[in-house]
Amino acid sequence: MAKTHFAVDAAHVMRDLSRADRKLARVIGRVGCFPTKKLKSQPPFASLLQAIVYQQLAGKAAATIFGRVKALGASGFPTPEEILSLDKTRLRGAGLSRQKIAAVRDLAAKTLDGTVPTLAKIRRMSEEEIHERLTQVHGIGEWSVQMFLMFRLGRPDVLPVYDYGIQKGFQRVYGHRNVPKPKFILEHGERWRPYRSIACWYLWRALEEKRAKPKRKMPKRQMKIKKISAGR
Repeated sequence: MAKTHFAVDAAHVMRDLSRADRKLARVIGRVGCFPTKKLKSQPPFASLLQAIVYQQLAGKAAATIFGRVKALGASGFPTPEEILSLDKTRLRGAGLSRQKIAAVRDLAAKTLDGTVPTLAKIRRMSEEEIHERLTQVHGIGEWSVQMFLMFRLGRPDVLPVYDYGIQKGFQRVYGHRNVPKPKFILEHGERWRPYRSIACWYLWRALEEKRAKPKRKMPKRQMKIKKISAGR
């Protein structure tokens, strides 16, 4: 079996999704294989700290602030103990808002008291158990947990129906005039089981295709007519 980030056989998954959904099959045919490189393991504290910092920020700005937050740690990344020992002035100086300072401190405290499990423990837990634990942290909601499950734990059957990129990608792939409701996507997504995470990856790519699509060039004959009309 070809190992992937999602610990599944890529060819098998692409074949199953294509058979289950003709319209998604067209995207799979255009885009090709989903990521197969296994991500480096990271403690939940580090992953969730990054998730909090990145919330509601553009990529470049978020990366800059996260770099400053990492620099607050003596070894290049702050431990939960270091986050709790830092005063608000230093955290504010790194670029964190008051809400995010409260969130990262709560994350640190709940990591130390065991609410946020270790990586070894969380790997053995069900999605429901992980969701119940992590959403106890201030600033960590359903979407953040779903992204953690998909991109850090490599869980292959997660469907974040409230993600706007998923909604817009679904609208594009299936030709809806309006953005579909989360319930509709959830019901449609049943046919993607047990590979809904991978189906989502293709919906995100379909949305990127639309954004990157170049404008069609006007035929030379039409350009000539337009110039003549403009000259009148």
